[in-house]
Amino acid sequence: MEKREVKGAEALLLSLLEEGVDTLFGYPGGAIMPLYDELYNFEGRLNHILVRHEQGAVHAAEGYARATGKVGVCFATAGPGATNMVTGITDAMMDSTPLVCITAQVTADMLGKDFFQEADTISITIPITKWSYQITKASEVMSVIAKAFAVARSGRPGPVLISFTKNAQTELTEYSYSKQKRHTYHKTHTIEEAIRSAAEMINSSERPLIVAGQGVIQSGAESLLASVAERGNLPVATTLLGISSIPSDHPLFAGNVGMHGNLAPNLMTQECDLLIGIGMRFSDRVTGDTKLYAPKAKVIHIELDKAEINKNIKADLPIHTDAKLALEMLSERVIYRDRVSWFEFADRCRKREEVEVVEKLLSDTDGELSMAQVIDKVAAAGKGEAVIVTDVGQNQMMAARYSKFKHSRSMITSGGLGTMGFGLPAAIGAKLGVPHKEVVAVTGDGGLQMSIQELGTIMQSDIGVKILLLNNSYLGMVRQWQELFFKHRYSFTEMVNPDFHKIAEAYKIPSAKVTHYDELDSAISLMMSHKGPYLLEVVVRNEENVFPMVPPGASLSNLILDEKQ
Repeated sequence: MEKREVKGAEALLLSLLEEGVDTLFGYPGGAIMPLYDELYNFEGRLNHILVRHEQGAVHAAEGYARATGKVGVCFATAGPGATNMVTGITDAMMDSTPLVCITAQVTADMLGKDFFQEADTISITIPITKWSYQITKASEVMSVIAKAFAVARSGRPGPVLISFTKNAQTELTEYSYSKQKRHTYHKTHTIEEAIRSAAEMINSSERPLIVAGQGVIQSGAESLLASVAERGNLPVATTLLGISSIPSDHPLFAGNVGMHGNLAPNLMTQECDLLIGIGMRFSDRVTGDTKLYAPKAKVIHIELDKAEINKNIKADLPIHTDAKLALEMLSERVIYRDRVSWFEFADRCRKREEVEVVEKLLSDTDGELSMAQVIDKVAAAGKGEAVIVTDVGQNQMMAARYSKFKHSRSMITSGGLGTMGFGLPAAIGAKLGVPHKEVVAVTGDGGLQMSIQELGTIMQSDIGVKILLLNNSYLGMVRQWQELFFKHRYSFTEMVNPDFHKIAEAYKIPSAKVTHYDELDSAISLMMSHKGPYLLEVVVRNEENVFPMVPPGASLSNLILDEKQ
């Protein structure tokens, strides 16, 4: 490539184009103004979305990354712009979402002098990123951006923070860009031996269970997961972030594990003789009491982040490699077995949950609406094709339990950090990433009001997100815990809410409000068929709970199925 002299700001934007970036999310300010001035010249090449808060920029970049598999990119200015990003960056780190977050900084000669809007962004973000670096000279831009994308994508993905001093934005440098290769995993003698042992354990197992996490999705191994399961006749459960790694209607899909997971896979965890964890980290929300987790099972753990192996659950056979490579090798070795009694056990558990939980929630059409009924209707209308982006809380767990998915990357939620306010901006990013798909943001009245200003982003950029607001006038999940574990002492969880219809109207977003079951079908049909953004508020029961539930710190065997337990 012919070298030419450009400003540091232009070099950065050209570097983004080299990395295939087409969309970015940001909010301008003083120290980043030279970069935004240069961005003015990139109209038509880079689509910049003006958010209403820097945290929203990170969540939108997360939604874009999770929906597309690409690296999400976001901009913010120095000081408060950068610090407003911290929650979003932490969320991305916890959920292994590849981001490059670019924040401005005061000029290099002013560093450490408490100049206006100076914050030590690098020190703040080192614990919550895979890599943080401060560019102080324009000549560093190309190599730093190349490394940033390589680090964000490689191994276990995650966020990178680049602090860009103001002088480096305006200085001249010779532009020449070379991408850095992403680290890939290859067959080794050690891995081949481990896979051979894993296949032997699987083939001799009477009661195996695969637990698939987001690592399956990130490695692009979804079809291989289904293939291995079918070849070996192996039931597959998913973690919260692993949802959609296998279609919801696949005959071997057992459901979701964990605190608010399905009855069958949780009890199967406790009864299995072999548990195969793939691309997951054995989070406390998956395991419950680790001392009582999978007590009858040998554990195979396939994971590319070595730090996660033997961290929470000791593996009898740890396999430190990429999920895709491991599943490719396993697909050649697993053998079909009937395991009739094991699948009969799963069916009994599934039927028990249907009778004791699901039918009760879905069959009552005369009283107040349940969240389960609403999500079930949205799932039917979406036919498994929609991308569901949730906020955090009861709305999240209901969406995870009752939504249906035919395709991967269709369930986007905040898992490890559990960030309220995630849903709306993440849905914006997802819709921009996959504009041909219907994107539904499922949120509660609490979570929506943590990022409600992003309705302005939807209005300005005309982003066709469908917003399903489940309004129970409570911080629902906290209230549920207060009911079950704090003697109904509802301490500061009741919400006095505004008129959401008027707020939507102010942002020029069509909306409707539903309070009765017989209004639900037509309202959901109208929302899903509407061209452009739409807000549907559904008033649901004030004191509805999400069941089954594993009490905090309890064994997966101690599931609560209703309030009477």
